[in-house]
This record gives sequence, structure tokens and C-alpha cells, in this order.
Amino acid sequence: MSNPLMSDAARHDIAQQHNHPLKGFAVIYEQKVEWGDMDAFNHVNNVVYYNYAQRARIHYLEQVDMFNLQTHTVIASSSCQYLNSVTFPDVLWIGIRAKKIGNTSLTHDYVYFSTAQQKVVATASSIIVFFDQTGKNKQPISDGQRQQLAELESHTV
Repeated sequence: MSNPLMSDAARHDIAQQHNHPLKGFAVIYEQKVEWGDMDAFNHVNNVVYYNYAQRARIHYLEQVDMFNLQTHTVIASSSCQYLNSVTFPDVLWIGIRAKKIGNTSLTHDYVYFSTAQQKVVATASSIIVFFDQTGKNKQPISDGQRQQLAELESHTV
């Protein structure tokens, strides 16, 4: 994971500006674009966006203590829509929020905001499914986890 270049609170303060594309996101994760993230076409490779989403998702789930020995998560689906190419150097702010909290799943929306370009460069979504420690049985999201998710989402920008 990259070291934060700006505090979560500072990113949220900036995103509170009128009509900022990250307004309404529970978590804004900062991702520094590395030289090695680019491909032969001199822009960030499409696969790298999924790695960025994973880092943002882990950061989000850590906020609600959803990593423990009794619960495992699996990505059921993910998609990304590329709106503009990104190159080194840049810093992306990735907004992530819960779109839907299901019985055993959580759907996230993502927005990738380029600080160099000052615009949204990609959007994405993912569905994660919760399993027990054996990885064979779906596990419902507990009431405590739902409460933590609701509290996190209530602190949106």
C-alpha cells in the first residue's frame, strides 16, 4: 500500500467543495501512480486499476473491522470503465462507498479522480461475498458489521 500523501481528513475537506466528484463517498483512498504501473503505451495499464480498487477496498474494510479469522471475502464480480488515460506522475484519489449491503454480500462503487488532471478518469464497481473460515459456506454480514458500515457511510463527504 502506498503511504498517504495527505490525511483522510484533508482529502475529505477538499472533496466537500461544491460539485466535487468525490462528494458523497465514505472513504477516499490516495494512490500514488508509480512508473511501473504504466504499460508499453505509456499509460497506466487497465489491470492496475483493479489493484488500485483492491487497495481502496481493503482500506475501506479496515475502517469497519471486517478482516478477522472467522470471515473471508471473495470478489464475485468487478468492472471498470476507463474515461481518460493516466500517466506517471500522478496521484489518484479513489472514492469508495457501499452501493448495496446484502445478506452475504457488499456492493461497492468507486470513482478514480486524477489530482494532476483534476477530473474523474475511471469508475468501477465490485461485489464481495462473505464466507466462513472454511471458504465453503456463505456467511451473513453480522448486525455489528452492518452497524459499523452504516456509521462509516453516514460520515460521507
